[in-house]
Amino acid sequence: MTERIRLRQELNQARARTDQFFELMSPEALYERPIPERHRLVFYLGHVEAFDWNQICRWTLGMPSFHPSFDQLFEAGIDPPVGQPAQDTPSDWPSVKEVQAYNQQIRQTIDKHLDEAPEEILHVALEHRLMHAETNAYLLHQLDAKHKIPGGGRLQAHEPVIRYDMVDIPDGVTTLGRDATEGFGWDNEFSRHEVQVPGFSISRYKVSNQQYLEFVQDGGEIPKFWIRRDGGWWLRTMFDEVPLVMHWPVFVTHHQASAYAKWAGMSLPTESQFHRAAFGNDGTSDYPFPWGTDAPTLQHGHFDFGGWDPVSVTDHPQGQSHFKVAQLVGNGWEWTSTPFAPFAGFKPLPTYPEYSSRFFDEDHFVVKGGGPQTARRLLRRSFRNWFRPGYPYAHTGFRCVISPSS
Repeated sequence: MTERIRLRQELNQARARTDQFFELMSPEALYERPIPERHRLVFYLGHVEAFDWNQICRWTLGMPSFHPSFDQLFEAGIDPPVGQPAQDTPSDWPSVKEVQAYNQQIRQTIDKHLDEAPEEILHVALEHRLMHAETNAYLLHQLDAKHKIPGGGRLQAHEPVIRYDMVDIPDGVTTLGRDATEGFGWDNEFSRHEVQVPGFSISRYKVSNQQYLEFVQDGGEIPKFWIRRDGGWWLRTMFDEVPLVMHWPVFVTHHQASAYAKWAGMSLPTESQFHRAAFGNDGTSDYPFPWGTDAPTLQHGHFDFGGWDPVSVTDHPQGQSHFKVAQLVGNGWEWTSTPFAPFAGFKPLPTYPEYSSRFFDEDHFVVKGGGPQTARRLLRRSFRNWFRPGYPYAHTGFRCVISPSS
């Protein structure tokens, strides 16, 4: 199978993923805004198609626009600071029927001309869509339950006994980024370079709801996904509200994670420390995945649309790193203490120059690892995600470290 045929198949599969999102809600929900700082859901109905059209057909193949106003309306999302909600109204948006007709024409045109586009642009369109499949998941999480069509979930019947210990990571070199010979990557992933990392200790497991509850009981800030009810704590899952599941990872903001780490006498890991714990070994080069060189499977972790909600922080022991640190990929992204910034030699993508650069502002932090809805191809070692430090909606947890300077 050629790479182009494989990309076409992956694009069709990714389309099915993003289509599924809109099948899990009532029609009227498309004009809701589950996250105040984000667009209404109807924007996301048109956005990934408009992105593909603009990237592949307009800007790369030079095709004329058939709906210029929609191309602009659905071109880019928004990322305002938390607490600055958008001000549009439902009447400012086109009808669902109009958007669906626009989408259909885009797909038909792209499918007809896909073989004319450079493979790099196909990677851009495919991975952008898969990122939005994950964004859609946390938008759906915040949508009022009355608008959702339950998609099912799973809760473990037992509470595992967890020994929350630290793992010593020896001095060593870790590799950040990638080079052109390794295949497609986003602009912020380049270029490959090595960093010397002094020895440190890191939490074997992600911080759990059980651990974070102790912090809350001592005055810590309550996560967005928690609900106080009848003197107890409940958790807002994707399709339900359940008593707080103690052995799941806690999803919090960077501010909350940093405050917990300080309260515990520790700190958040740097991006380099995360890489050393996740991909390091006793040799001179890092593994491509925490568990070694094998391609990711659902035995290795909770990712690739394997479920809507988290699993226990102790699940998937097959995915542990060489140093026996658990779930460094999957079951929730993880905050680092590293501001999102370019590596040396950064060059923006020609057709998407603002993909990374507009976030190099000291107000976004690198997150690593991946969550339940992170696509398999985004699990590569060099992939970097990022959020504002006060952003409470993403499926992002953390673990703590003790550094030599701590």
